[in-house]
Amino acid sequence: MTTDVLGARPAPAGRAPGAAAPRRRRVLPRHAAALVTVAVLAGCGGPADAGAAATSAATPSVSAPAPAPEPTPAPGPTVPVQDAALGAQPAPVQAPAPTRVAVPDLAIDMSVDPVGVEDDGTMEIPDDADRAGWYRFGPAPADPAGATVVAAHVDSWTTGIGPFSRLRDVAVGARVEVTTADGTVHAYVVQDVAQVPKGDAPVEQWFDRAGSPRLVLVTCGGAFDREVGHYADNVAVTAVPAPGG
Repeated sequence: MTTDVLGARPAPAGRAPGAAAPRRRRVLPRHAAALVTVAVLAGCGGPADAGAAATSAATPSVSAPAPAPEPTPAPGPTVPVQDAALGAQPAPVQAPAPTRVAVPDLAIDMSVDPVGVEDDGTMEIPDDADRAGWYRFGPAPADPAGATVVAAHVDSWTTGIGPFSRLRDVAVGARVEVTTADGTVHAYVVQDVAQVPKGDAPVEQWFDRAGSPRLVLVTCGGAFDREVGHYADNVAVTAVPAPGG
Protein backbone atom coordinates (compact mmCIF):
# COMPACT_ATOMS: atom_id res chain seq x y z
CA MET A 1 0.00 0.00 0.00
CA THR A 2 1.34 3.40 -0.85
CA THR A 3 0.97 6.57 1.28
CA ASP A 4 0.49 10.30 0.57
CA VAL A 5 3.66 12.38 0.79
CA LEU A 6 2.20 14.12 3.86
CA GLY A 7 2.02 10.77 5.60
CA ALA A 8 -1.43 11.41 7.00
CA ARG A 9 -3.21 8.31 5.64
CA PRO A 10 -2.86 5.68 2.90
CA ALA A 11 -3.72 6.74 -0.62
CA PRO A 12 -6.74 4.93 -2.03
CA ALA A 13 -6.16 2.37 -4.66
CA GLY A 14 -6.06 3.66 -8.20
CA ARG A 15 -4.69 7.15 -7.19
CA ALA A 16 -1.11 8.09 -7.53
CA PRO A 17 0.74 8.93 -4.37
CA GLY A 18 0.66 12.71 -3.62
CA ALA A 19 -2.35 13.38 -5.85
CA ALA A 20 -5.06 15.57 -4.34
CA ALA A 21 -8.20 13.85 -3.23
CA PRO A 22 -11.23 14.73 -5.38
CA ARG A 23 -13.61 17.28 -3.79
CA ARG A 24 -16.94 15.82 -2.84
CA ARG A 25 -20.15 17.53 -4.04
CA ARG A 26 -22.74 18.05 -1.39
CA VAL A 27 -26.23 17.34 -2.66
CA LEU A 28 -28.97 19.34 -0.99
CA PRO A 29 -32.55 18.20 -0.73
CA ARG A 30 -34.85 19.91 -3.17
CA HIS A 31 -36.58 22.02 -0.52
CA ALA A 32 -33.23 23.17 0.92
CA ALA A 33 -32.10 24.36 -2.51
CA ALA A 34 -35.24 26.43 -2.81
CA LEU A 35 -34.52 28.16 0.52
CA VAL A 36 -31.00 29.09 -0.58
CA THR A 37 -32.41 30.59 -3.78
CA VAL A 38 -34.85 32.68 -1.71
CA ALA A 39 -32.05 33.96 0.54
CA VAL A 40 -29.95 35.11 -2.41
CA LEU A 41 -32.83 36.86 -4.14
CA ALA A 42 -33.88 38.56 -0.92
CA GLY A 43 -30.56 40.37 -0.86
CA CYS A 44 -31.29 41.90 -4.30
CA GLY A 45 -34.96 42.68 -4.08
CA GLY A 46 -37.70 43.37 -1.60
CA PRO A 47 -39.91 40.96 0.37
CA ALA A 48 -42.27 40.61 -2.58
CA ASP A 49 -39.40 39.33 -4.76
CA ALA A 50 -38.39 36.75 -2.14
CA GLY A 51 -41.92 35.42 -1.78
CA ALA A 52 -42.30 35.11 -5.53
CA ALA A 53 -39.02 33.17 -5.80
CA ALA A 54 -39.99 30.78 -3.02
CA THR A 55 -43.35 30.08 -4.61
CA SER A 56 -41.89 29.45 -8.07
CA ALA A 57 -39.24 27.12 -6.66
CA ALA A 58 -41.55 25.08 -4.45
CA THR A 59 -44.71 24.84 -6.56
CA PRO A 60 -45.63 24.73 -10.24
CA SER A 61 -46.27 28.06 -11.94
CA VAL A 62 -49.92 29.14 -11.72
CA SER A 63 -51.34 32.24 -13.38
CA ALA A 64 -52.59 34.70 -10.78
CA PRO A 65 -56.09 36.12 -11.19
CA ALA A 66 -56.28 39.70 -12.47
CA PRO A 67 -56.47 42.21 -9.59
CA ALA A 68 -59.81 43.84 -8.96
CA PRO A 69 -59.96 47.45 -10.24
CA GLU A 70 -59.33 50.00 -7.51
CA PRO A 71 -62.21 52.40 -6.80
CA THR A 72 -61.74 55.82 -8.37
CA PRO A 73 -61.63 58.52 -5.67
CA ALA A 74 -64.17 61.32 -5.90
CA PRO A 75 -62.69 64.49 -7.42
CA GLY A 76 -61.81 67.30 -4.99
CA PRO A 77 -62.83 70.92 -5.35
CA THR A 78 -61.40 72.72 -8.35
CA VAL A 79 -58.60 75.11 -7.43
CA PRO A 80 -57.82 77.92 -9.88
CA VAL A 81 -54.18 77.87 -10.96
CA GLN A 82 -52.38 80.97 -12.18
CA ASP A 83 -49.14 81.22 -14.08
CA ALA A 84 -46.47 82.30 -11.59
CA ALA A 85 -43.85 83.05 -14.23
CA LEU A 86 -42.20 86.45 -14.04
CA GLY A 87 -44.26 88.95 -15.97
CA ALA A 88 -47.24 86.60 -16.35
CA GLN A 89 -49.29 88.52 -13.78
CA PRO A 90 -49.77 92.28 -13.68
CA ALA A 91 -47.79 94.09 -11.00
CA PRO A 92 -49.85 95.03 -7.94
CA VAL A 93 -51.09 98.59 -7.99
CA GLN A 94 -49.26 100.65 -5.35
CA ALA A 95 -50.86 103.75 -3.96
CA PRO A 96 -48.93 107.00 -4.53
CA ALA A 97 -46.45 107.80 -1.77
CA PRO A 98 -46.83 110.86 0.46
CA THR A 99 -44.49 113.71 -0.45
CA ARG A 100 -45.64 116.48 1.88
CA VAL A 101 -47.45 116.91 5.20
CA ALA A 102 -48.98 120.12 6.52
CA VAL A 103 -50.79 121.20 9.68
CA PRO A 104 -51.96 124.75 8.87
CA ASP A 105 -52.93 125.64 12.46
CA LEU A 106 -49.34 125.01 13.62
CA ALA A 107 -47.58 126.38 10.52
CA ILE A 108 -46.17 122.92 9.82
CA ASP A 109 -45.33 122.24 6.18
CA MET A 110 -42.71 119.53 5.59
CA SER A 111 -41.34 117.34 2.82
CA VAL A 112 -41.86 113.60 3.31
CA ASP A 113 -39.38 110.88 2.31
CA PRO A 114 -40.17 107.15 2.03
CA VAL A 115 -38.31 105.25 4.75
CA GLY A 116 -37.95 101.66 5.98
CA VAL A 117 -36.48 99.92 9.01
CA GLU A 118 -33.16 100.35 10.82
CA ASP A 119 -30.92 97.39 11.64
CA ASP A 120 -32.24 97.39 15.21
CA GLY A 121 -35.83 97.06 14.00
CA THR A 122 -36.91 100.65 14.59
CA MET A 123 -38.40 102.88 11.94
CA GLU A 124 -35.98 104.97 9.91
CA ILE A 125 -36.39 108.73 10.35
CA PRO A 126 -34.62 111.40 8.30
CA ASP A 127 -31.71 112.96 10.21
CA ASP A 128 -32.94 116.39 9.16
CA ALA A 129 -35.62 117.44 11.65
CA ASP A 130 -37.18 119.60 8.91
CA ARG A 131 -38.09 116.47 6.90
CA ALA A 132 -40.52 113.69 7.80
CA GLY A 133 -40.45 110.03 6.87
CA TRP A 134 -43.33 107.87 5.63
CA TYR A 135 -43.18 104.19 6.58
CA ARG A 136 -43.19 102.72 3.07
CA PHE A 137 -44.00 99.15 4.18
CA GLY A 138 -47.35 100.29 5.49
CA PRO A 139 -50.44 101.87 3.94
CA ALA A 140 -50.45 105.10 1.95
CA PRO A 141 -53.23 107.72 2.09
CA ALA A 142 -55.07 106.27 -0.93
CA ASP A 143 -55.14 102.72 0.46
CA PRO A 144 -58.58 101.53 1.58
CA ALA A 145 -57.48 100.42 5.07
CA GLY A 146 -54.81 100.82 7.71
CA ALA A 147 -52.69 103.57 9.23
CA THR A 148 -50.40 105.82 7.21
CA VAL A 149 -47.44 106.52 9.52
CA VAL A 150 -45.40 109.71 9.15
CA ALA A 151 -42.64 110.45 11.69
CA ALA A 152 -39.99 113.11 12.25
CA HIS A 153 -37.41 114.03 14.87
CA VAL A 154 -38.45 116.64 17.36
CA ASP A 155 -35.00 118.21 16.93
CA SER A 156 -31.55 117.49 15.53
CA TRP A 157 -27.95 118.32 16.43
CA THR A 158 -27.47 119.74 12.93
CA THR A 159 -30.81 121.39 12.11
CA GLY A 160 -32.12 122.39 15.55
CA ILE A 161 -35.75 122.29 16.66
CA GLY A 162 -38.04 120.69 14.06
CA PRO A 163 -41.63 121.51 13.07
CA PHE A 164 -42.98 118.31 14.66
CA SER A 165 -41.99 119.71 18.07
CA ARG A 166 -45.30 121.60 17.87
CA LEU A 167 -47.44 118.48 17.41
CA ARG A 168 -48.14 118.27 21.15
CA ASP A 169 -50.01 121.57 20.87
CA VAL A 170 -52.36 120.56 18.05
CA ALA A 171 -56.06 120.63 18.92
CA VAL A 172 -58.57 117.87 18.29
CA GLY A 173 -60.47 118.79 15.12
CA ALA A 174 -57.48 120.53 13.47
CA ARG A 175 -56.93 119.90 9.78
CA VAL A 176 -53.97 117.91 8.45
CA GLU A 177 -53.13 117.68 4.76
CA VAL A 178 -50.99 115.03 3.09
CA THR A 179 -50.00 115.48 -0.54
CA THR A 180 -49.09 112.37 -2.51
CA ALA A 181 -46.86 111.86 -5.53
CA ASP A 182 -49.76 112.14 -7.96
CA GLY A 183 -50.58 115.63 -6.69
CA THR A 184 -53.65 114.60 -4.68
CA VAL A 185 -54.17 116.38 -1.34
CA HIS A 186 -55.66 114.06 1.28
CA ALA A 187 -57.35 115.97 4.11
CA TYR A 188 -57.63 114.62 7.66
CA VAL A 189 -59.11 115.80 10.94
CA VAL A 190 -57.21 115.28 14.23
CA GLN A 191 -59.03 112.80 16.41
CA ASP A 192 -56.55 112.16 19.23
CA VAL A 193 -53.29 113.52 20.66
CA ALA A 194 -51.33 111.29 23.02
CA GLN A 195 -47.99 111.41 24.83
CA VAL A 196 -46.83 108.01 26.13
CA PRO A 197 -43.57 106.57 27.46
CA LYS A 198 -41.70 104.86 24.63
CA GLY A 199 -41.83 101.55 26.47
CA ASP A 200 -45.64 101.73 26.51
CA ALA A 201 -46.14 102.95 22.95
CA PRO A 202 -48.99 101.08 21.18
CA VAL A 203 -46.82 100.28 18.17
CA GLU A 204 -49.17 97.61 16.79
CA GLN A 205 -52.00 100.15 16.79
CA TRP A 206 -49.93 102.87 15.16
CA PHE A 207 -48.63 100.59 12.41
CA ASP A 208 -51.89 98.72 11.90
CA ARG A 209 -52.50 97.67 8.29
CA ALA A 210 -56.17 96.89 8.82
CA GLY A 211 -59.14 98.81 10.10
CA SER A 212 -60.38 102.13 8.83
CA PRO A 213 -57.92 104.38 6.98
CA ARG A 214 -56.22 106.96 9.18
CA LEU A 215 -53.06 109.03 9.58
CA VAL A 216 -50.61 108.74 12.49
CA LEU A 217 -48.00 111.47 13.02
CA VAL A 218 -45.24 110.51 15.48
CA THR A 219 -42.36 112.39 17.11
CA CYS A 220 -40.48 112.42 20.41
CA GLY A 221 -41.47 114.21 23.59
CA GLY A 222 -41.02 114.35 27.32
CA ALA A 223 -37.69 114.71 29.12
CA PHE A 224 -34.40 114.13 27.30
CA ASP A 225 -32.44 111.22 28.78
CA ARG A 226 -28.75 112.06 28.31
CA GLU A 227 -27.63 108.58 29.34
CA VAL A 228 -29.39 106.91 26.42
CA GLY A 229 -29.39 109.92 24.10
CA HIS A 230 -33.11 110.23 23.36
CA TYR A 231 -36.39 111.53 24.75
CA ALA A 232 -38.41 109.44 27.16
CA ASP A 233 -41.78 109.71 25.41
CA ASN A 234 -43.49 109.61 22.04
CA VAL A 235 -46.07 112.14 20.91
CA ALA A 236 -48.62 110.67 18.49
CA VAL A 237 -51.37 112.46 16.62
CA THR A 238 -54.11 110.31 15.08
CA ALA A 239 -56.25 111.84 12.36
CA VAL A 240 -59.10 110.42 10.28
CA PRO A 241 -60.10 111.34 6.72
CA ALA A 242 -62.03 114.59 6.62
CA PRO A 243 -65.59 114.41 5.34
CA GLY A 244 -65.45 114.87 1.59
CA GLY A 245 -61.72 115.36 1.83
